[in-house]
Amino acid sequence: MKTKEEKVVKNQAECAQSIRNVIDAMFVLNGKWKLPLIQCISQSAKRFSEIQNEVPISPKVLANELKHLELNNFIKRQVFPTTPVTIIYEATEYCMTLKNVICELDQWGEKHRKVITGK
Repeated sequence: MKTKEEKVVKNQAECAQSIRNVIDAMFVLNGKWKLPLIQCISQSAKRFSEIQNEVPISPKVLANELKHLELNNFIKRQVFPTTPVTIIYEATEYCMTLKNVICELDQWGEKHRKVITGK
């Protein structure tokens, strides 16, 4: 197995650890919406309605996904005592560590779409 840096996994224990690492990452980032929401919120802090305008997701699912992202320290939820209450969602520094992963997925997704559609 080789990575982008041409790092070769030398033995079975290293391969097993690599598989565990991928499983752990996929457990936290599972589902259809987490990475798109992270990408959306990483661009700038946003209100619920702004996120919903950018990501085609139902309000109920969005609320649930935002709770999971907050529990896993990917976003901060800031509540401002205005009338009505203003809630802003912002990416954490920890969330920003996914920037390269999301960029790679973006590039791979574009290539895959070309392979499948022939365009």
